[in-house]
Amino acid sequence: MDSKALDKALTQLIAKKEALAKVDYNNPKYDEMEDELHDLEDDFQDNFGDYLEGVLQDVHDEYCSDNDVLMPVAYLGNGVVVDADDYPGKNTRLVLLAGPPRIVLIVGKEKQETVWTLDK
Repeated sequence: MDSKALDKALTQLIAKKEALAKVDYNNPKYDEMEDELHDLEDDFQDNFGDYLEGVLQDVHDEYCSDNDVLMPVAYLGNGVVVDADDYPGKNTRLVLLAGPPRIVLIVGKEKQETVWTLDK
């Protein structure tokens, strides 16, 4: 896996999601920005989807085995709410981040644990 290409794609996606979140739905540029985001997501899925789905399956198997794996782009931004095996009853999420590409398990506001990092 090309870690630089994955990191660049993640960084672009995260930036585009953040930019779109700051734009009001009634803004004339909203639809154009949303289309650009969807194009980036499609490219990301085409280039890295299979690889990341395998990684996410391994993470789910180890940390939140009762939850289904979603498309990798679902884990961007606020992440995906999961039922973490080690933290029953806690608000837990899995988030895909850049710089370096990694998956973080967030437990409420008190804990963050990196559960996967792309080996270079």
